[in-house]
Amino acid sequence: MTASRPIAPEDHPQLLALNNEHAAELSLLQKNAFARLASQAFLARSIKTEAFIFAFDQDADYDSPNFLWFRQRYPRFVYVDRVVVAEAARGRGHARRLYDELFAAARESGQDRVVCEVNIRPSNAASDAFHERLGFLEVGRAEIHDGAKLVRYLERQL
Repeated sequence: MTASRPIAPEDHPQLLALNNEHAAELSLLQKNAFARLASQAFLARSIKTEAFIFAFDQDADYDSPNFLWFRQRYPRFVYVDRVVVAEAARGRGHARRLYDELFAAARESGQDRVVCEVNIRPSNAASDAFHERLGFLEVGRAEIHDGAKLVRYLERQL
């Protein structure tokens, strides 16, 4: 089993490319935005350059409409902004490992919930099924980006 590690600046180019290969499910990032997110994350970890996760707590300086939706409703939370696994690395348990590390870090910091969103439009059925297996439950829905996306907001109590 491959261990995860903190995301290092030298990983940024490859992980940014991985992010942008999945821009429909995540969102396209530029180099500076990726570095900013990595630097302010509650948790920013990767497994080689095959998978990574960015998660933020309620105090993050972040203006994502999805993050702000949770901030308006919960005083404390850890928000999964993005988790992605390279196509060639799928099925190796990378996403599960990253989430298990996130759950442990969130508990250690006194958090009681991890939240995220999954696209309904455009559909991200694989992510939806994965989050269901992890015990996430729907707590809301919203259209964002002028109706270009419809998302389900999910929560897992710790």
